[in-house]
Amino acid sequence: MSAATFSGLPLHAWRAAVVVAVFGGWTAVSLADPNMRTVFGDPLLVLAQVKDWIYDGSIFRHLGLTVIEAMLGFVAGSVGGIAVGFLFLFVPALRNLFDPFLAVLAVVPRIVLAPIFMIWFGLGIVSKAALVTLIVFFIVYFNVEAGLRSVQGVLVERARLMGANGLALMREIYLPASLVWLLSSLKVSVGFAFLGAIVAEYLGATAGIGSLIAVAQSQNDPNAVMAGLFAVFLVVVPLDQVLTRIERKTVAWRG
Repeated sequence: MSAATFSGLPLHAWRAAVVVAVFGGWTAVSLADPNMRTVFGDPLLVLAQVKDWIYDGSIFRHLGLTVIEAMLGFVAGSVGGIAVGFLFLFVPALRNLFDPFLAVLAVVPRIVLAPIFMIWFGLGIVSKAALVTLIVFFIVYFNVEAGLRSVQGVLVERARLMGANGLALMREIYLPASLVWLLSSLKVSVGFAFLGAIVAEYLGATAGIGSLIAVAQSQNDPNAVMAGLFAVFLVVVPLDQVLTRIERKTVAWRG
């Protein structure tokens, strides 16, 4: 049986069937029990809400702002996590100094820092991007550190005996060893980046998907809430697919 098939049918056909089944079951439940519509919404009304937002253009403004906040924090957190991971590798004294502080910060739920960032940076893009940066940083840093620690010491010693310097070790040994860990962390971080941006907007913002959801909740409108989440899926899923393809190619290259 091919890896691209399941029980003789293409995987994309099964995936489409799952989506249809979920929406079909959702529609059936909402039609059978009107009370459920006040909790989960009506899928037809959710799609109608998305269509209205597209026609009046408001969804592009809100979604665009959320994407900017998430991507700014995603890039900054990823670069910071990678840089600190490699810095601690080559300067162990810094790792010994800061490791206890990072361990303490890592166990603190980053979401609870959102109000503090809003006080420091205001309700604009900066406070949301700062929160996302902190969320992504720890995900990337700990994965990069794990990838670097997976390198066998004997391999490094042999490379040093052959005259390899720090740059050569990074390029030929450490970077390839940590690449899969890094890509896996980036794949996970995309979802958390949008989660952080949306939660921060929900807590305090004048625009963005989180703000849109907060307004819908205050109006007891589950259809608008679900429509906001659906709009995020339309962005996150393609990004996840791109990172998945890159990760698979990287694994094949290393293999």
